[in-house]
Amino acid sequence: MIIAIGSDLCNIERIANSLERFGERFEARVFTEVERAKAARRPFTKAGTLAKRFAAKEAFAKAVGTGFKAGVFMRDIGVVNLHTGAPTLALTGGAAERLAMLLPDGHEAVVHLTLTDDHPWAQAFIVIEARKL
Repeated sequence: MIIAIGSDLCNIERIANSLERFGERFEARVFTEVERAKAARRPFTKAGTLAKRFAAKEAFAKAVGTGFKAGVFMRDIGVVNLHTGAPTLALTGGAAERLAMLLPDGHEAVVHLTLTDDHPWAQAFIVIEARKL
């Protein structure tokens, strides 16, 4: 069953400006090591790569109903790829705890994530499914 849906639209230029203005400090505060490594391999589209991941973090925070409070931090939400290449989320800390609170007993969470960008916009949609164990 679907237990949550979230979406976000992020301006790539806003992320590019933050990278230019705050550099490493911004990246380290917002993104996981996996996300930063992926973006580093894409120097010509780094801002777009990070903007999609920023949008995914925002979409998740909306889906779980907390925003970035109640112990849910951006670095607790990381975009990773399955062996198929499809994006999904790796959750830690307060983000993982909040998602666990939404699950009915005897269910596990499956996060469906889609990312897209068309300069100057990056977009993410999240559907969180509770799958019976």
